[in-house]
Amino acid sequence: MYFCTYIYKQVERIGVLTKDKKSVISMGSLLGIDIPSMNDFLDMDYEPLVKRLQGEVESPLVDAVPLEHVTLLAPIPYPKQDILCLGKNYLAHAKELSGSIFQDDKLPQYPIYFSKRARPAIGTGGTIYRQPEATEKTDYEVELAVVIGKGGSNIDPKDVAKHIFGYTIVNDVSARDVQNQHTQWYRGKSLDTYCPMGPWITYASEISFPPELAIQSRVNGEVRQNDNTKNMIFSITHVISELSKGITLQSGDIIITGTPAGVGLGFDPPKFLQQGDTVECEIEGIGTLSNTVE
Repeated sequence: MYFCTYIYKQVERIGVLTKDKKSVISMGSLLGIDIPSMNDFLDMDYEPLVKRLQGEVESPLVDAVPLEHVTLLAPIPYPKQDILCLGKNYLAHAKELSGSIFQDDKLPQYPIYFSKRARPAIGTGGTIYRQPEATEKTDYEVELAVVIGKGGSNIDPKDVAKHIFGYTIVNDVSARDVQNQHTQWYRGKSLDTYCPMGPWITYASEISFPPELAIQSRVNGEVRQNDNTKNMIFSITHVISELSKGITLQSGDIIITGTPAGVGLGFDPPKFLQQGDTVECEIEGIGTLSNTVE
């Protein structure tokens, strides 16, 4: 199943896609209950509700609305907390940044964690504003995002999959000059509109665990990043289990798992985003997140 947040007839709703991914149905109308947001849904005992939704989606539908008639927002436009991020998690990406924000290309011994503000995250079709008053070097990073469904602490590695609601795509847009100046990454990662997310959340059961998915980014049709999530240095299992040691993960938490080689900063000369560019981030089994740059 595929879960989304969208606007239809000027009302924000949460919904599920039809099996052909061409239409959306309101979850509230299918279940007969009021669910204000995706965060509210994740706070519920959602597994029985998902089973009900699966049965409804497979039956004839009269309330499905074609996607071209709605505006897709980020599946979780306002995350409860800052997004948890993982840096330097593909070795080739670490090497391409050697000498800039990273001082070496050695394999990290431990995961590199940081956070990213998203208030709000923007959806597919939304606009990335370069924020020229703050930066001259806006970059892109396609990343697989994990959405926590069941919170917990001290999660055993063998139980990690049980805590995952699903997967989506995040473009970890980054102001490279700000990121470099501050020697920590929060501000350079957190400028307004710097967190495109979507186009929807793929329910965990749709993807084999651990995910081994083709991951790619394109700028104006030119392939920039092209890899597979199986090549992460630190796996999703390792990351979630480790983060949960001493930190209680909550339903709705979003963890982005690092980006492959091919970011703009890695080219010589660099290829930063320019006004009018279109950035597409695609991950197998999820879809394509597309945004324009202003």
